[in-house]
Amino acid sequence: MAQLVRQQQVDVFVGYHAFGLQESDDAVLDLLFPDDFDFGTFLSTHPGRLDITSAGHTHTAALTVEVWDGSPPAQDLAGWEEQAEADFESVSGQVAVWSMSLGRLDDLITLADSGGSWRVRVSSSGRAAVKALAESEESIEGVEHYLLQFWPAGS
Repeated sequence: MAQLVRQQQVDVFVGYHAFGLQESDDAVLDLLFPDDFDFGTFLSTHPGRLDITSAGHTHTAALTVEVWDGSPPAQDLAGWEEQAEADFESVSGQVAVWSMSLGRLDDLITLADSGGSWRVRVSSSGRAAVKALAESEESIEGVEHYLLQFWPAGS
């Protein structure tokens, strides 16, 4: 049975319905966030990059990032409005969080002490609520939630 290795909480400023996670050593990447972002897809990928489309235009979303030593237990889909899985490659073991409007944020996500191949499951809730609030001029924080679960590819 897979074990949780680490968990991290990150707040991300969402701009233009989008944010991304990208290999921290972006010198090794051919395509940097947000180039070729696919706004029509909840989760899309490029080498060393995960692009996530939010239901809200401008707000702060709450991310919980989990790193597992194997495939984590399946999620109960009833609690999530969107869910998708993808492969992710990291050369450094560190992932930077990017905002469409602010660029690279200060938070780093640690996957491991060195690079490797990963599988990631991205789940999201609060999408309908943040979409309904998008027309307000209030500051929106923590309405949309994400759970990102990383585990070594092939396990």
